[in-house]
Amino acid sequence: MDKRGGIPSSLPALLAASISRVVARFKAYKVSALGIWKLGGPMAPLGGAPRLVLLFSGKRKSGKDFLTEALQSRLGADVCAVLRLSGPLKEQFAQDHGLDFQRLLDASTYKETYRRDMIRWGEEKRRADPGFFCRKIVDGVSQPVWLVSDTRRVSDIQWFQEAYGAVTQTVRVVASKESRQQRGWVFTPGVDDAESECDLDNFGDFDWVIENHGDEQHLEEQLGNLLEFVRCRL
Repeated sequence: MDKRGGIPSSLPALLAASISRVVARFKAYKVSALGIWKLGGPMAPLGGAPRLVLLFSGKRKSGKDFLTEALQSRLGADVCAVLRLSGPLKEQFAQDHGLDFQRLLDASTYKETYRRDMIRWGEEKRRADPGFFCRKIVDGVSQPVWLVSDTRRVSDIQWFQEAYGAVTQTVRVVASKESRQQRGWVFTPGVDDAESECDLDNFGDFDWVIENHGDEQHLEEQLGNLLEFVRCRL
């Protein structure tokens, strides 16, 4: 106490020092709507952490959606969630440009009309914030197994690896040009030669490679091996 019986003159300095220590302890972190994120790289969002994250990639009409939906049907929707990076991209693009979001989701000529513009717009978003769409699709997911059906960029893989570590596995779906053409694929300039389609061409070693050339028996064997691996993680 000072001579007048008031507050000790040293108290403001002590309070300031305490506040400084608290700030220093947390200055490396920031809070987002999804959880705590370390500056310079993501940490796993708060809430239920996944036991396994499978990042599927492959060319257009290689069968990524078919395979992820087949896996989900066998594992159950309560165990396995299919996450699509293109979902929030299309939703935000539709809002910004006054388009029909539901029609952008289906395999229609409407979607193809805007595909190149969506690709350019998405690249701009990712350059500004590489984890923008990744954060959106994991928000609120409670299932233990996540299947990301449309991983297209190295930055997508890096984000999940940094956020979830060893539970993240990469799955490359490959299909011959002939089999893709039979499924309706036609080379489109500005789409099939864009970064969104080619960024993972030289990625390196994927954890899994699924061949989907049209041989149903061979495909079933590969799915069986992957299912066995998934169930071992549950």
